[in-house]
Amino acid sequence: MIRKVKPEIRVVGFDDGTFSFSSKLNREKTILIGVVMKGSQEVVGVLSRWITVDGRDATDFIADAVINSRFKDLRVILLKGITYAGFNVVDVERLNRETGLPVVVVVRKRPNLEAMEAALRKHFDDAEERIGLLRKAPPLHELIPEKLYIQFLGLDDRTATEIVRITTRTGLLPEPLRLAHMIASALMSGESTKE
Repeated sequence: MIRKVKPEIRVVGFDDGTFSFSSKLNREKTILIGVVMKGSQEVVGVLSRWITVDGRDATDFIADAVINSRFKDLRVILLKGITYAGFNVVDVERLNRETGLPVVVVVRKRPNLEAMEAALRKHFDDAEERIGLLRKAPPLHELIPEKLYIQFLGLDDRTATEIVRITTRTGLLPEPLRLAHMIASALMSGESTKE
């Protein structure tokens, strides 16, 4: 349990790399990057795994990266949404349970669950399982009206909000997520893309 959010709280933020439409058809891999930071100020490490585009392995590899890292003082996992590499849906409950760490999901746009469910039903044989993961995700909380939303598990609303505030340096996204995005996109396309 996090009693007080200190400015140097150790967090890891995950984002995935870019991928092409053909990689979706062939179920290829894209990079998953986790940036470990003290608050928003100091990068202390980077984690990486390869996940399957439109696969079912994002939860496994995020948990593996956290559990098997040398960073044993992590306090929170930050996710940039709950779908990675297309529709590779993270099971937030299982990630929280297996790592023993609170999870805060940060998104810039309110997800259109109806459109996501329709796309899943159209393209995936296991659509109902993936939809089940989307539906059991924690409720969405609006942090900045129409600009920033969070979901969280393993901590309360006030603490989740404070973690996002403390880990954000420029813009709207926490610094570990912003840097994970830049690193992942650079590794996959040769240069970083703008968040």
